Amino acid sequence: MLAVVIAGGIGLIVVSTGSSSTSSGGGTGTGATGPLLTSADSMATGNTVDGIKCEQNEQLAYHIHAHLAIFVNGSQRTIPEGIGILPPRQTQNGATGPIVVGGQCLYWLHAHTADGVIHIESPTQTLYTLGQYFDIWRQPLSPTQVGPATGTVTTYVNGKRFTRNPRDITLVKHTVIQLDVGQNVAPKGYTFETGT
Repeated sequence: MLAVVIAGGIGLIVVSTGSSSTSSGGGTGTGATGPLLTSADSMATGNTVDGIKCEQNEQLAYHIHAHLAIFVNGSQRTIPEGIGILPPRQTQNGATGPIVVGGQCLYWLHAHTADGVIHIESPTQTLYTLGQYFDIWRQPLSPTQVGPATGTVTTYVNGKRFTRNPRDITLVKHTVIQLDVGQNVAPKGYTFETGT
């Protein structure tokens, strides 16, 4: 059983496998603006990716959020909802757009909304990387490419320049990541919803 409650633009998902719940993210700052970078439909097919399984229920033993913003030649791109949630997807309308509340299965790294919030929901506390998220999405990520966009990639983590490969960025609680392809954009902030 899956119950969805929408209140004040925040989606709450309750799964019958336990008493745990998760919100859609719902923070403020750099979110869903601009044209779509690329579809979520190119993502993995349900097979294990980089050791990350796609399971029927969210794994909430370890549940944190990170945020990703992508700019291409100075223009922000929207990161689609549903990355890491295998179709057919079930959606609800939220105050800021669709919220993917379920699907055939959910990878431990996924996105319910198009606001850039990455949900890390794992059966154990494990360090995951942005590269693994892109692998689930089946999109390239390197110092010269982000999804279909190519050019020099300038990377910021928590407002500071990150000079290594963006694939290596560790997704820890409230990590704020910005990838600029081509034109460098001053780092933008993101405020996570209280309690996430």
